[in-house]
Amino acid sequence: MRPVVTPAEMGEADRRTIAAGTPEAVLVERAGGAVARVALRTLGGTYGRRVVVVCGRGNNGADGAVAARLLRSRGVGVDELVLADGVAPPALRRALVRADLAIDGMFGTGLRGALEGDAAIVAHALAEAGIPTLAIDIPSGVDGTTGEVRGEAVRAHETVCFAALKPGLLFEPGRAHAGRVHVADVGIDVGSSRLHVLEPADLCLPRRARDGHKWSAGAFVVGGSTGLAGAPLLAAHAAARCGAGMVVCGVPGADAAARASGTELVSRALPATPEGALDADAADSVLAEIERFRVLAIGPGLGRDARTQAAVRRLVAECPIPIVVDADGLNALADEPKALHARRAAGFPPAILTPHAGEYARLACHAVGADRVIAARDLAAHLDAIVLLKGPGTVIAAPDGRAVVNRSDSPALATAGTGDVLTGIIAGLLASGAAPFDAAATGAHVHGRAATVAGTGDDLVAPDLIGALHPTLDALRSGRDPWEE
Repeated sequence: MRPVVTPAEMGEADRRTIAAGTPEAVLVERAGGAVARVALRTLGGTYGRRVVVVCGRGNNGADGAVAARLLRSRGVGVDELVLADGVAPPALRRALVRADLAIDGMFGTGLRGALEGDAAIVAHALAEAGIPTLAIDIPSGVDGTTGEVRGEAVRAHETVCFAALKPGLLFEPGRAHAGRVHVADVGIDVGSSRLHVLEPADLCLPRRARDGHKWSAGAFVVGGSTGLAGAPLLAAHAAARCGAGMVVCGVPGADAAARASGTELVSRALPATPEGALDADAADSVLAEIERFRVLAIGPGLGRDARTQAAVRRLVAECPIPIVVDADGLNALADEPKALHARRAAGFPPAILTPHAGEYARLACHAVGADRVIAARDLAAHLDAIVLLKGPGTVIAAPDGRAVVNRSDSPALATAGTGDVLTGIIAGLLASGAAPFDAAATGAHVHGRAATVAGTGDDLVAPDLIGALHPTLDALRSGRDPWEE
């Protein structure tokens, strides 16, 4: 996995490297050289090319100055502007009009707050000029820890960061401001990190055992209520596509079970209330046969009937196999989270919770806030569960503090039913033998890639994801990344 370090951790890694014998000037020279190399590739040549380099104080500006010197040595025309000397808007506009590329070396990842003065003027002028912009370490104006933007900020087409990714490059709006990100090795050892980004080589995609049978990878999906019968079916079909050999879809009442039958899924009528919701004693029916299965997924379409929520809490506390909880299953736990602690006290695997921002707020009793990594970690520790915090830059966190950021998400996934598909993907991976944390992280990655493979763009609907799962998994198992194809 590729490490991600905060600005504070990066500063400490810098100090360790310098203390170990690498002079700061050498690190600056390497960083400036990396920027110059990416700039040359972006320019596509040197003859007649011009670049504007804007340098601030500190190492970020020093890196820009080295890049400017190296570009001049290759025959590129360079206008070098230094914030400390003042930037005259007419001179800036003249330089930008004739430039093929701008390099932003004003501020690094340590900036807090908004750009002011000449820096804000430069960011605005770059946006108006519309020329390709290359940012050093992070676009100026983007918070290196959270990705927040307060006021003006540089919108880069590419960013060169050093040694490791920074969180501000992974979360919106910083991610959109950064463009394509290059990580340059400049000889700084960032040490062991507890935050990583997930890459295709890190995925856990178990294959069916040669001596396996359908019950070797059984999945039980429990969900549905009046008007919401489709949600558990989406999860169940996704589980079948992602490794589950037998999927039983438990829904409230005989009528719902009859409507859910007719495909490869086995439907199971569970005790229902007169209103068509899951009744409290449905927990007895599920627990009576749960040990035949390798995973329980619960939540899609359940509704918020008090009897349903009682069944959810009992299943979370007493189900001995891995469990994925989503949607209204999360709302049941928000009222009484002690079911999760009872589960862990019994020695059962940690539950996987998949909240979006609203569900997170109900579980945590506060909003996600600016720092998504801290939000996911804190909730995972508080509930002793694996938390998959959905949204732009999905974070998967374990109770011990491990966390990964998934970068395959897409705005196309902001449509009804796609969360149910994610629940099914994770359940299928668990059924086929993946460990809970690996199943959650891999499931998030596969979910996002499938949205791309579906090829429907913003017109995506949840069934498109299920249809795209096979080609997505086939590509990933073959060592290809469908995002790059």
